[in-house]
Amino acid sequence: MEMNDNKRRRNMILYVLIAFAVYLVLSNVLFPSMRYQQKITETDYTTLVDALDKKEVDKVEYNTDSYEILWTKKGEGDDVAYKTTGMPNDSGFTDRVVDAGAALTSVVPDRDSGLWVYYLITVFGPLIIFVLLGWWLNRRMKKAMGDDNPSMDFSGGFGGLGGGGLGKSGARIVASKDVGVTFKDVAGQEEAKESLKEVVDFLENPQRYEEIGAKLPRGALLVGPPGTGKTLLAKAVAGEAGVPFFSISGSEFVEMFVGRGAAKVRDLFKQAKEKAPCIVFIDEIDTIGKKRDGGGFSGNDEREQTLNQLLTEMDGFDNQKGIVVLAATNRPDSLDPALLRPGRFDRRVPVELPDLTGRKAILELHSKDVKIQPPIDLTAIARATPGASGADLANIINEGALRAVRLGRKRATQEDFEESVEVVIAGQQRKSTVLSDHEKQVVSYHEIGHAIVAASQSDGAPVTKITIVPRTSGALGYTMQVEQDEKFLTTRQEVLNKLAVYCGGRAAEELIFGEMTTGAANDIEQATKLARNMVTRFGMSEEFGMMALGTVQNAYLNQDTSLTCAPGTAERVDEVVKRIIEEAHASALQTLRENKFKLHELAHYLYKKETITGEEFMTLMRRENPFQPPQAQQ
Repeated sequence: MEMNDNKRRRNMILYVLIAFAVYLVLSNVLFPSMRYQQKITETDYTTLVDALDKKEVDKVEYNTDSYEILWTKKGEGDDVAYKTTGMPNDSGFTDRVVDAGAALTSVVPDRDSGLWVYYLITVFGPLIIFVLLGWWLNRRMKKAMGDDNPSMDFSGGFGGLGGGGLGKSGARIVASKDVGVTFKDVAGQEEAKESLKEVVDFLENPQRYEEIGAKLPRGALLVGPPGTGKTLLAKAVAGEAGVPFFSISGSEFVEMFVGRGAAKVRDLFKQAKEKAPCIVFIDEIDTIGKKRDGGGFSGNDEREQTLNQLLTEMDGFDNQKGIVVLAATNRPDSLDPALLRPGRFDRRVPVELPDLTGRKAILELHSKDVKIQPPIDLTAIARATPGASGADLANIINEGALRAVRLGRKRATQEDFEESVEVVIAGQQRKSTVLSDHEKQVVSYHEIGHAIVAASQSDGAPVTKITIVPRTSGALGYTMQVEQDEKFLTTRQEVLNKLAVYCGGRAAEELIFGEMTTGAANDIEQATKLARNMVTRFGMSEEFGMMALGTVQNAYLNQDTSLTCAPGTAERVDEVVKRIIEEAHASALQTLRENKFKLHELAHYLYKKETITGEEFMTLMRRENPFQPPQAQQ
């Protein structure tokens, strides 16, 4: 495909150069009237009469229509001429010319045909030749690329410079041997691979399915959050099956000219039929596959035309040829129902965020390409990255390798990867931000407040790291908690405990300094969102019980929740959310009051070291208070 594009580009450049050369030849050789051959000087009539009296005039050419006089002087040659306009009513002009011994010529223009013939030759002639030459070159190009009927397409003629390829799909075609990706290169998506292996088997052994009467799925829709490997899976299907792979983005169908998107769809499936069996992959299909609505006055909408053509092609092509359409999107809720019905996209393959086992497999896959210094515990990295996508994990491995290079090492260590987790979550360390002593103390107490509330909970995730080093994300410090085992269900008490941890930072500031700062902004946002979900989605409030009060929009993107209740009910929801957060805040305050001495001790320790590990924190937390008498042994 790239060779054809390069050949087309070279031919078009040659076409422009030849047309320009032909135009120069026509204008300078065949049509000399188009250029000025003489140096003409404007004069008045008095100057002409003086020259005639002095007998200096050689030739005089008089136009009876425009009353213009073109004359030359003796001894100056024909390349220098003078033009006189606005001749007065002089009846003796002819006698003056004859007496001066000059040659007189009268020009009577033919108003009916001469002007039209002149314009036809000088203007339309080169234009017609230009178009014919473009059509001929376009015909040659189509023959070279193997078009069946090149004589019927004039798209590369006069409009070839800007619109010759508007009807072409622009899909990137990868030959089967050049795909280079198989299921071995995909980790953490075992269920998705199992679902797609049947498609691969059908493309490799269609007779097994034809004997029993089974039909090949027309299409498979890959849905999931960004970065989970949807495009990689589609390539792996083509690589496993050993068939050509057509790849195109949904946005590439949207053109400036109405109807061109539909033409691209037609051309895409025309090429696919010629290369069948093959895989056609449309990335971000929600660009052209949005739901059609009856609103508005757009009767000739470009996106709808493109979608209609796609629906027709998917339902119309001969499935026995082995064309499988794979599409990827992270907004399946916005797709048109006609696109999702059986017979078009028969299968919906979820490509979700990987679990703990999947994250470890992805980290192992990407770490093979990096020189590492044993021992490396990738399980610890996988535990520290809940909710990370495959792209995030690949970035973590790459950031670890980059950090090793920055520090002058030739191999990446466990420390590099652990630091890269923090870089992806919170950003790089912001060394230019220097906190004052008081602000540094406030941040220390804030973070230790989170940590003490978290450590006081029996079933909470253990604290693994506390730091007050500012990050580029804007955080002046953070407390990291990592679950030992992955959880898929969360109890109401665990949610309340998590709310108390969110409130621990602000509670420590109030308890020690008697003041509030803006440092708890992110904590407040997270706590409010969690408390609202308790009421509207999880049914964890006594007031509303198991009543859904909101719907999730864009489940794979930002997971925004919109309330679906009466305005009065929304006000009551706000009251319940406020009460839940107040109770969590009071619980955090109570915990910190009971551990006030540990709060001071740990905050001072963090203030000095700036970063402490979870082991250091728990050692100090469990250490007996030297200023209190030891408890009696029981």
